[in-house]
Amino acid sequence: MKNKEHEHTGISSTDELLELIEREHSNYSANTPLKPDAFEIDDDTKIELIEKHFKAIMNVLGLDMTDDSLKDTPKRVAKMYVKEIFSGLNPANKPEITLFENKFGYNQMLVERNIAVKSNCEHHFVPIIGKAHVAYISNGKVIGLSKLNRLVQYCAKRPQVQERLTIQIAEEISQALGTEDVAVMIDAYHHCVSSRGVNDQDSSTVTAEYCGKFAETATRQEFLKMIGK
Repeated sequence: MKNKEHEHTGISSTDELLELIEREHSNYSANTPLKPDAFEIDDDTKIELIEKHFKAIMNVLGLDMTDDSLKDTPKRVAKMYVKEIFSGLNPANKPEITLFENKFGYNQMLVERNIAVKSNCEHHFVPIIGKAHVAYISNGKVIGLSKLNRLVQYCAKRPQVQERLTIQIAEEISQALGTEDVAVMIDAYHHCVSSRGVNDQDSSTVTAEYCGKFAETATRQEFLKMIGK
């Protein structure tokens, strides 16, 4: 029987899912570090386990877990981790990509600016909030614009470092379109800097990945001009 959790992906068995995970995550430095058995536990079990452990953390902090405001917090956090902010860890949640023929013969760069980035720093599990600017030059196919946003969100919904996130987004767009001509820039605020440690509220971090034609100075400068940098 097909696992309902993976119906929309076309994945029909746990073996196929693990194969996909291995292809996406093994032996490559830009991949998120994952254990080989990361998805042998189903989501409901993960939620139960995280709920138990988070309740223990709250108890250690001295919080009264019988209080109406706190008693359901462990379950809320567990569901948020698995189903929302870290859902991009599971390749079964990768968005389906819609491609179209480039019938208009448009051969210039296409740029989508100011895509919302909402991720979490893997060092402290606090938010990374910013904007991504992405671009590509078609080699015969164009992508539905909303899919660029969804690919950014998919990569962001993991414990991340910004450098890796930038590379992962570029690789996903390149793979989806079958072109090396891709650029990604992220400008983001890290709460591990603004809300703890040095408590610097104003600094942001900028990272970029230029592939194919975007590695050429003229093309890169055109991209930077179009995103206002």
